[in-house]
Amino acid sequence: MSYSLVYVTAGDAEEAKRLGRGLVEAHLAACANVFPSMVPIFWWDGEVQEDAEAVLIAKTRDDLVDQVIAFVKDRHTYDCPAVLAIPVRAGNAQFLDWIDSETRTEG
Repeated sequence: MSYSLVYVTAGDAEEAKRLGRGLVEAHLAACANVFPSMVPIFWWDGEVQEDAEAVLIAKTRDDLVDQVIAFVKDRHTYDCPAVLAIPVRAGNAQFLDWIDSETRTEG
């Protein structure tokens, strides 16, 4: 089994928590970590800008990444949200097993 961390920026912590909770409730992510405050620095309209955002990191299986991206895009307030899947090269086997079990629905 292969795993990914899905990095998502959000307008604020409430949006990040709403998205994270939705992913966990849908069993698309085993866990969602919300970092309530960060400062992005980026180019916009020909100038370097700073803003305030929150970050969500969702822990999931590789085979669910496309569904996670679609879920976030459908529910995000941004027209073009930053949603990036980062492969997990290695990790605590027990924790990875937990991700696997929590992202499988009862059937």
